[in-house]
Amino acid sequence: MRRCLIAVLRGRCASVTTAAMIARPEILCIGSVLWDVIGRSPAQMAKGADVPGRIVKLPGGVALNIAMTLARFGLRPALLSAVGRDPEGDELMAECIGLGLETSFVYRSDDLPTDRYMAVEGANGLIAAIADAHSLEAAGAKILRPLTDGTLGSAHQPYQGAVALDGNLTAQLLEEIARSDDFRAADLRIAPASPGKADRLLPFLRAGRGTLYVNCEEAGILCKTRFDDATTAAQALVDRGAARALVTHGGAESCDATADLTLTRCPPEVLVTRVTGAGDTFMAAHIAAERAGADRETAFARAQDAAALFVSGDTPS
Repeated sequence: MRRCLIAVLRGRCASVTTAAMIARPEILCIGSVLWDVIGRSPAQMAKGADVPGRIVKLPGGVALNIAMTLARFGLRPALLSAVGRDPEGDELMAECIGLGLETSFVYRSDDLPTDRYMAVEGANGLIAAIADAHSLEAAGAKILRPLTDGTLGSAHQPYQGAVALDGNLTAQLLEEIARSDDFRAADLRIAPASPGKADRLLPFLRAGRGTLYVNCEEAGILCKTRFDDATTAAQALVDRGAARALVTHGGAESCDATADLTLTRCPPEVLVTRVTGAGDTFMAAHIAAERAGADRETAFARAQDAAALFVSGDTPS
């Protein structure tokens, strides 16, 4: 099965036509699509720790994590990203197809290698992580061509569906997206990817466009201060121009804020077994709930419940 999928990706299965492969996506996931290499240990870890554990390799990246969760909730997400035409890229695309994701719009580069993310997690949470998204950054606006060449949208008919966007794109490209008419009709949902890239979302505050999904630390970076609770952080983001802000704070109270309504809720208490991807799961579950017609309170609760299931080691669906 996997060999056949890889053959399709390399163009050797001529019987599979483009028309047959492409279905109109319900949501676009734009950003990092890569391999996660994650080391996990049940031990408490400090700087320099050398402990036994498990190392896994699995499909990842913020955009891909969101897309995989959306697919589990029954949606048809499409990926817009950059993936190399190397063996790692072919294997990754085959995995994505097997998960029910639309990969026809992914920019495949002959010169750029497939990106990777590496993290170490202990019983006390994420210890360290490095995201190598240099190929995505180098590809730049090429990944957005389907939104301007008439495939998914054009200047006269901009894309009108939902878009999950992550901060692994360059600051310049995110600035262009925040101001671009190509996204004027889209329901933009935006995540920073990591605290180290949180300030890349500042253009969306200035433009007053999109829904931001951040944690307290990332909200503090955007507001150039420190927050001890999600409610204060979410309200500060709205005051600075955010159209809507959803702020999480680990196991503490989370907040969903707009200029006219603020919701707060504590997530379920669970035993934490993993953390990488929890924020992406929260965001995807929230988008899926709202697209299914849930009101704000219900969507907020479903997102927290899904994230709690994820960190406990279960898979939300």
